[in-house]
Amino acid sequence: MTTVSVPGFKSDGATSGGMTVPFSDLRIAAYCPRKLYYVRRDDREPPAHVRNVRELAFRYSDLLDADGGTLSTRPIEVPALQYRDRLRETRRSREDWADLVDPPARNVRLAGRDCGGIAHKVLEGPPRPSIVSTGSPPDRGVWEPQRVHAVAAAKALAWERERPVEQAIVEYPAYGVIRDVRLTTRHKAAYRRTLRTVRGLDGPPPRLRDRSKCESCEYRGECGVRTRTMASLLGR
Repeated sequence: MTTVSVPGFKSDGATSGGMTVPFSDLRIAAYCPRKLYYVRRDDREPPAHVRNVRELAFRYSDLLDADGGTLSTRPIEVPALQYRDRLRETRRSREDWADLVDPPARNVRLAGRDCGGIAHKVLEGPPRPSIVSTGSPPDRGVWEPQRVHAVAAAKALAWERERPVEQAIVEYPAYGVIRDVRLTTRHKAAYRRTLRTVRGLDGPPPRLRDRSKCESCEYRGECGVRTRTMASLLGR
């Protein structure tokens, strides 16, 4: 297993020249551009929980055979039996299981034409990046922020390899779920829209109309948004 780095990158994946948009900025902006404004301002380090969940993606083989007691000490969000069943089904159904368990390269710093950052894994034959999400998966497919992140990583990998990359992977290791993202016209269009949003960010953007995203946001107090929970406490 190899860790690869590219000169000129900071630890957060941004280039020192400031011209390349970090993958993380694209992911956050796809969720909420206003949140990106606050994240940039504070420049916080990822919490330990994020690192611990990401590490699960490199322990699938051990977790597959672990007992319930061992799994209970890991940041896993589903019952142990369900978790092991999901990993067994993934092992059965995916031809790239061996490379996901023991990737040819991990934590690869990619420098694309428009974006750059870390791909948690890079698989070969054909080349495709894998992005590890610390959240929960939707019932089907991939949430838009992770999808934009995955497309950005695929485009950066394609730029470096000078060949098309038509697919990426998103892993939700706390739930034992691994899903593919194809670089369809619609997905690439969402990536381009988000890229324009990030590059045009100058001061706090307007608040989202979809307030459901604000419920779990750590910046909702500073943002001044009134969530459904806040409104109910006020009797409105």
